[in-house]
Amino acid sequence: MSDYVSHAAHWGTFTARWDGEHLDVRPHPADPDPSPILGNFTDVLRHRARILKPSVRRSWLERGPHPGPRRLDEPFVEMDWEEVLPLAAKAISRVRDRHGAEGVYGGSYGWSSAGRFHHAQSQIHRFLNVAIGGYVRSVNSYSAGASSVILPRILGPFEALSRRNVTWEQIEAETDLVLAFGGMALKNSNVASGGVTTHIERGAMARAAARGCRFHLFSPLRDDFPPEAGAIWHPLRPGTDVAVMLGLCHTMLVEGLHDRQFLERHCTGFDVFAAYLAGNGDGQPKTAEWASAISGMPTETIVRLAREMTTRRSLVTVAHALQRARFGEQPVWAGVALAAMAGQIGLPGGGYNYALGAMGHTGRRMNAVPIPTLAQGTNGVSNFIPVARISDMLLNPGARYQYDGREITYPDIRLIYWAGGNPFHHHQDLNRLRKAFAVPETIIVQENAWTPMARSADIVLPATMTLEREDIGAAGTDPRLIAMRRLAPPIGMARDDYDIFADLSRLMDSEDAFTEGRNAREWMAHLYEPTRQALAEHGWDAPDFEEFWERGELALPSAPDDGGLLRAFRNDPEAAPLPTPSGRIELFSRTIAGFGYDDCPGHPAWLPPDEVTDEAAPLVLIANQPATRLHSQLDFGAYSQSSKIQGREPARLNPQDAAARGIRDGDIIRIFNARGACLAAAVLTDGVMPGVVNLSTGAWFDPIDHEAENAECGHGNPNMVTRDIGTSKLAQGCCGQVTVVEVRRHDGPLPPIRAYDPPAVAGR
Repeated sequence: MSDYVSHAAHWGTFTARWDGEHLDVRPHPADPDPSPILGNFTDVLRHRARILKPSVRRSWLERGPHPGPRRLDEPFVEMDWEEVLPLAAKAISRVRDRHGAEGVYGGSYGWSSAGRFHHAQSQIHRFLNVAIGGYVRSVNSYSAGASSVILPRILGPFEALSRRNVTWEQIEAETDLVLAFGGMALKNSNVASGGVTTHIERGAMARAAARGCRFHLFSPLRDDFPPEAGAIWHPLRPGTDVAVMLGLCHTMLVEGLHDRQFLERHCTGFDVFAAYLAGNGDGQPKTAEWASAISGMPTETIVRLAREMTTRRSLVTVAHALQRARFGEQPVWAGVALAAMAGQIGLPGGGYNYALGAMGHTGRRMNAVPIPTLAQGTNGVSNFIPVARISDMLLNPGARYQYDGREITYPDIRLIYWAGGNPFHHHQDLNRLRKAFAVPETIIVQENAWTPMARSADIVLPATMTLEREDIGAAGTDPRLIAMRRLAPPIGMARDDYDIFADLSRLMDSEDAFTEGRNAREWMAHLYEPTRQALAEHGWDAPDFEEFWERGELALPSAPDDGGLLRAFRNDPEAAPLPTPSGRIELFSRTIAGFGYDDCPGHPAWLPPDEVTDEAAPLVLIANQPATRLHSQLDFGAYSQSSKIQGREPARLNPQDAAARGIRDGDIIRIFNARGACLAAAVLTDGVMPGVVNLSTGAWFDPIDHEAENAECGHGNPNMVTRDIGTSKLAQGCCGQVTVVEVRRHDGPLPPIRAYDPPAVAGR
């Protein structure tokens, strides 16, 4: 039995020991609140869901590259690496030679490993850049598709506003009032790309609350705050946060509570926004009473909070969840306007912080030195898509669409190469996605388990799991660099992503450019060097790579808690203007107004929802992120499985809605609308407001009938019913957070759970 060795995941740093069957995992001793998601590692290394050998879809092998349905139950032919890699190289070269690099979509979402070298997104993009000259890429993210476009137009760069802004240290010491639209659920801050050594959020909220800070939660779900925060819950009707924000702004305006000096010196366009609040254009003042009628929040509460915001150190936060919906740009912008009217943007612990608590990166100090990063090379293809528009791209080649003031043409994709990700978790309307994946001639997937995406591929290349390889764990806001040592030998014929790409590069005459003559360990030492040099230049502890590796971790110094660009801007807006067209906070944007988008006007606005409940779909579904896993990763792991009921994903609903449908706790229910349906297990709780059902994402898509054109999922994937539509023409972000559904008790036979079974193996 080996000793415990260091490793890192997006949800925590740990040591572990492998006994040949199970992994014993111990959280980092410095972590005061370890994530229970670490429990998913204990039994996954030898799970039946792992991919053991390179495999090729039999129909593709027989017919060659061709479009057509890719059913998840089709048989595969297992091969040796010496056979399968030439097939993959030939398929890629064929598309490059006939259609150019713009015929290839390089798909990866970047969350497969906390390691900075074996980072699937960087590896696949580097390979495609050097091997064929580029690829059609995606921009932005499913988590923050709307905010990452609107924020630079009106306030500043997304990363700067979410990460280098208000910290938990400031909140503990300075903040009196937090208005958290969408909340600060610990299941979200448990996770950070690159790793988290210490989870500080629960303790920070508890200490702030003990000092007298009051947290206000605006959400349909009560547990979008931990109990330690003592948050006051305001159960708004889903999607009405903007109305409440506008009601707060209107109250400040009519009562003269707004900070005129701040608005005049630091903002532009307030006169246009104020006229909108007063109803000068549409005849509807955005009063507290108006907001109450839309949201269900009492008028007197809106008025009281508006008054309190201007007399105490107040902070407005907006979660990712709010902008993962139609018109998702508006809550981000309205939150900025609300904080600007209170006049506290840039103050310690005050003002506005986008997505505070949405991931473990936010609310922490930045590191004072760079972390290791693998260069991806130069992409020779200029075309791209917003990441959530993949089905649109595949189904509409040559069509034109609007994005951030530009008209762009969807490319004609002939080959998809995907590594380290599962779009059947991220993407909406899975029956539409299945139709889209029938369009390319070839799909290559590099993955460690038989995810729905792997089972949708033509060529499947088995990659090692992070536990089976070496790497460096690092995040720009975590004060430790982690030596991620190998904990177990690779399963079957699985290989590291780097080794797979290196061999493909050799077959495509680009090995030298891809590897630069280095093996994986030499690459890690190379990537570590800039960090070491920066430490040495400041006189900080700077061991060479071998000493760092022997230690297992290295402390990284933190930058000052200086409030970033918003603090500098507040203190001297002339010397430190914002990177917006005006250099100020844009409460009215001439640029956005000039685009002429009917779904994103030139100032924050209430846009009534274009999907509403009715007799056929009387409930609102909240499809939030899961608490038992990161996205859909390791859904077959022990901790994720511990939350299942009769093998299905739990769906929470209010006892009032359950009683009206004859549903009891633990019953299997069918959640459905015109787009599709899934089965789930009912969990009754008054922590979900009436009229709402909550089914988290991440259960692996498991079609009950593979032959059905519009399949139903027997496992509980909410993306069977979510809408595949852009937030607006501005950002084209995803709308996966909310939709309308009906729920009924399922009284028929239960289909078996087959999500984790490998596909059938066929002869040649």
